[in-house]
Amino acid sequence: MTSWQIVRIVAGCFILLSLALGVPSSPLFVSQYWLWFTAFVGVNLLQSGLTRWCLMETIVRKLGAPAGG
Repeated sequence: MTSWQIVRIVAGCFILLSLALGVPSSPLFVSQYWLWFTAFVGVNLLQSGLTRWCLMETIVRKLGAPAGG
């Protein structure tokens, strides 16, 4: 699996988890403040799409994942 695939899988999991913890109708609801984490991940995805640089991808590559693209 390449670094960009890992980053997108992790981002998707973060978004789903933070929605599960932040939406009041969820059985896993903790606090609506978890929705800020969803926004944070979304902003980072937007930033990486515009600048073509992602800190998470850099970290994943340093952990040994092959670059992909």
